[in-house]
Order: sequence, then structure tokens, then C-alpha cells
Amino acid sequence: MNFDFTAILPSLPYILRGIGVTLQIVALAGLLGFLLGIILSLFKISSIKALGWIADIYTSIFRGTPLVLQLMIIYFGSPQIFGYQIEPYIAAVLAFGFNSAAYISEIIRAGILAVDKGQSEAAMALGVPYRPMMLNIILPQALKNILPALMNEFITLTKESAIVTTIGVMDIMRRAYQVGADKFRFIEPLLLAGLIYYIMVITLTILGKVVERRMRRGD
Repeated sequence: MNFDFTAILPSLPYILRGIGVTLQIVALAGLLGFLLGIILSLFKISSIKALGWIADIYTSIFRGTPLVLQLMIIYFGSPQIFGYQIEPYIAAVLAFGFNSAAYISEIIRAGILAVDKGQSEAAMALGVPYRPMMLNIILPQALKNILPALMNEFITLTKESAIVTTIGVMDIMRRAYQVGADKFRFIEPLLLAGLIYYIMVITLTILGKVVERRMRRGD
């Protein structure tokens, strides 16, 4: 085995520029997944059965099929579906956001159901309408309980974002592959890409623990 990292060190800044692309996709997809996940979770606990069926079917589809398949359908299928080609960056955000929403909805649903029923009963006894009760009483308590699970989902999203290279998004992995093709040495740039992802994940893990500790102090 012959490793020579000095040959690719001049290309390191080029690979590092992919961090911004990766973080943007993860942040936007995470926000989309979180907002859509809240809506789906409320559908699942709704007394209207049709809403529950819609949410369950959505979750079943996006949890039961590979993420890379969903990404390719949105990107390569957009000309047939919408009549024009979606940009790779937009396709990545939509695919990751829609997929993440399926998992986040289950996390939030479990968190809502874990909140003491006495909270909602007391709110209803005081005449608090359903929407303010969910937004101001139930959801804040549920989010405290599910923060570690949400952080794990965000970390998973960060790692899985590497598959956007399949549709040409210039993320960390795509840039590392291009450097490897240019230098005819793939193992070194790919190992560097792996190190970058590892540092990102460790950083997110530490930030998650810090936020969790602060929220516990607030209790």
C-alpha cells in the first residue's frame, strides 16, 4: 500500500469548499423535514382518520424505499413530471427533506404521546383551544423529550448527504472524487472526505449534548 497525501494537499481547499454546500443542503432539508414532520405527526394523532391514513401512507413510502431512489426520481424524473429539469441542489433538498419528514414525524408523534395527558386535560379544562394548546403547551414539552432523537436524525442526514454526488452536486464527496480522478489517486482524497464528515458529525454530537444540558438546566 502506497499512500501519498502530499500529492493532494494542494487540492484540500477545493475539497473543503464542499463543506458549505453539504451544510446548506442538510440545514434546509432538516428544516423542511422538521416542519413537514410536525404536520404529519399532528395528522397521525388527529381524530380525523383520513388525515392519519395520509400520514401513514406517506411515512410508509418514504421509509420503505431507498433514499437514493427517491433522490433520483425527483431529479431525473422531474422533466417527465413537471416538464423541466430541477436543479441538483433543489432536488437534493427536496429528497432529503421529504425523507427526513417521515422519520421526524414518528419521533415527534412519540414525543407528543409521551407528554402527560394531564397537561392537555388541564388545558382543555381552562378552555385553551386545540391549536394554542399544541403549540404552546404540548409541543414544547415533547421537543425537550425528543431532542436526542432529533439530533441523531440530523447527524444521519449529514452522513447520508454524501449520496448527492450521484446527481452531480458539488459537495464534499463529489469534490474528493474529482480530485482523485485528476490525480489518479482515489484513496487519499476519499480518506480526507471521510475525516471531514467525521469531524462534522462529532461537532454536531457535541453541540447536541450542550443544547440538551442547557435545556435540562432550564427544567
